[in-house]
Amino acid sequence: MTATERWLLPAGVEEILPPRAWRLDALRRSLLDLYWSWGYDLMFPPFIEYLESLLTGVAHDLDLQTFKVMDQLSGRVMGIRADMTPQAARIDAHVINADTPTRLCYIGTVLRTRPEGVSGARSPLQVGAELFGHEGEASDVEVVSLMLETLKVAGAEGLTLDLGHVAIYRSLARQAGLDEDARQELFEILRRKAVSEYRRYLAELDLSEAHRRRLAALVELHGGAEVLEQARDRLAGSGQAVVDGLDRLEAVSARIRQRYPDLALHFDLAELHSYHYENGLVFGAFHPDHGQALARGGRYDGIGEVFGRARPATGFSADLKPLLSFAAEGPAEGRSGGILAPADPDPALEAAVARLREQGERVVRQLPDTPGADDHHGCDRQLKRTGDDWSVQSI
Repeated sequence: MTATERWLLPAGVEEILPPRAWRLDALRRSLLDLYWSWGYDLMFPPFIEYLESLLTGVAHDLDLQTFKVMDQLSGRVMGIRADMTPQAARIDAHVINADTPTRLCYIGTVLRTRPEGVSGARSPLQVGAELFGHEGEASDVEVVSLMLETLKVAGAEGLTLDLGHVAIYRSLARQAGLDEDARQELFEILRRKAVSEYRRYLAELDLSEAHRRRLAALVELHGGAEVLEQARDRLAGSGQAVVDGLDRLEAVSARIRQRYPDLALHFDLAELHSYHYENGLVFGAFHPDHGQALARGGRYDGIGEVFGRARPATGFSADLKPLLSFAAEGPAEGRSGGILAPADPDPALEAAVARLREQGERVVRQLPDTPGADDHHGCDRQLKRTGDDWSVQSI
């Protein structure tokens, strides 16, 4: 290993430096203000937990994304969080333990063993919100709307909202009599959008013609609002769970369209998200300049059952760092410029500096006996002696 290689960061892990760091933090604060205004309470779950707690109730692919370490105190295996949604479910079920709806929001770094998402990062700065304790369409609409408002605050425009419903696939696979292995394999193929592979796999399964036809239709049922009517026709006879899923998609999309009349809506009945704990409406927001969703979410009723309380739940999350590309260029608001103060021990100067900082000004003190006397440290003003006092003047 060369001296240069010693300082390289791992693939998919990045550091955020000024001025980008200030801009990112300004966006973070704006989003937390947004969530507060919607009634969501901020939480900071731990970065690391015992593995059996961190991964309880979630699927195998989240396990694969989780870094594991040995706790030197207890000898037990711990996991570094790869997603904060399961942590929110544990906190709602086991810590807050309320009977009324609970709204939680969060922001923090998660760590993943492999790149994922729009940025291809392994250390996303995950921001999101979760709503527990309500299973109706109103909570779906609220969370989808909050996700769209999140992207609006970030400056993202021209979005397409993608809507699907996991229960439709689950119901069709169950009615077809597929065992768990076959359901899982078909789920994985469908989630990858590998249409040819999906059709080949269906052809190899021992299914009735009706069940094969309905499952095959999923990859073709995507597009505008007309998809829902087509699905009712092509999936007729599939049972109440499928009808309920289509009804929920129709009801939620109608209310979203009313709130956001200019938003493009896209329906995809083969849209199945990661981690498999979603079991109802799923959604994602896409931008023409990005091949993957900027933000995703879905309903995951019952995930808290393993923690003692099976509560309805829905939420969304996004990586904050890619969203910064939509924000206006330049320094974060309130972070540009500043006042340069000389290296002078005059008490009057000390008082002037303290007063200006209390007023919210950025004041940078020069240091004695250092090079770069002409460096203004990004300041556009300076403190100059005027008689016995000091005044702010332009540089």
